[in-house]
Amino acid sequence: MADSNFIDYVKICCRSGSGGPGSRHYNRTKMNPRGGPDGGDGGKGGDIILRGNTQLWTLIHLKYRKHVMATDGVAGSENRSSGAYGESVILEVPLGTVAKDAETGEVLFEITEEGEKKVLVPGGRGGLGNWHFANSVNQAPQYAQPGEPGIEQWIVLELKVLADVGLVGFPNAGKSTLLSVISAAKPEIADYAFTTLVPNLGVVNYRDYRSFIVADIPGIIEGASEGRGLGHRFLRHIERNAALLFLIPADSPDHKQEYLTLLSELEKFNPELLVKERIIAVSKADMLDEELKNEIRSLMKGVDVLFFSSVTEQGVGELVDVLWKTVSADV
Repeated sequence: MADSNFIDYVKICCRSGSGGPGSRHYNRTKMNPRGGPDGGDGGKGGDIILRGNTQLWTLIHLKYRKHVMATDGVAGSENRSSGAYGESVILEVPLGTVAKDAETGEVLFEITEEGEKKVLVPGGRGGLGNWHFANSVNQAPQYAQPGEPGIEQWIVLELKVLADVGLVGFPNAGKSTLLSVISAAKPEIADYAFTTLVPNLGVVNYRDYRSFIVADIPGIIEGASEGRGLGHRFLRHIERNAALLFLIPADSPDHKQEYLTLLSELEKFNPELLVKERIIAVSKADMLDEELKNEIRSLMKGVDVLFFSSVTEQGVGELVDVLWKTVSADV
């Protein structure tokens, strides 16, 4: 059964706080029965804010929180006293979270750094008290501004996994097995298509206490960019990877065509993906002798190909070296 704890899409209704109204108060006492206006300003309504948190990996904590509401600002009072601001709501989200307007699909912003805060839905401004409107003609204004109303807006939050290397390949290409060998990650592994139904992340420890992150993206099939198979539900995770490792199994009927199909699907989804650094590797290489390896190299002419086997760990060290060299060059 797929790990249902990985949630990378939520839709929530956000309502910011309304601004408090300004006060229409006059400073009138027994000693000063015709005192001037001294109504204070209303407080600003609370915002809905997103804040990046490296301790979070999914949006599961927001899955059942369909309504998020900030509080209203408090009305102004006498002696030009401003009302208190409404309480803002801060939603912690994992890095790589994209906020979109649910109705238009417009991308509002992305959260990519620890502690980064951005206002998702701003609260209404507080109204001005009546003392702001006093002048030589109207020394006792009866008017004070009402506060601005809060905003209610449906928001979509999408998570794009942040990783240094994304594993790209058809189902059963050996992505999960490789991730389990080079990192401490324990993805589900089985001999059937779409074993991986959610992205898995693994930290690869390299020499001298260095490390990088690899993401196992659920298998792509021909037509994925148009919604076939798992569709583009997980293709967006590849957008945040610094480099892409294309895995082609040794028992593929046509290694070159499989590679070209993967490239085509990525290009249809987002042409910018082809600008990323690419490494091509043939998995299950323990099935191949040197003659077959040379034959594959000749088919993939113009492209450097690595060979490895996760079972025997043949070529795995060399592959990790190439991955580190690629991602460290981008730093």
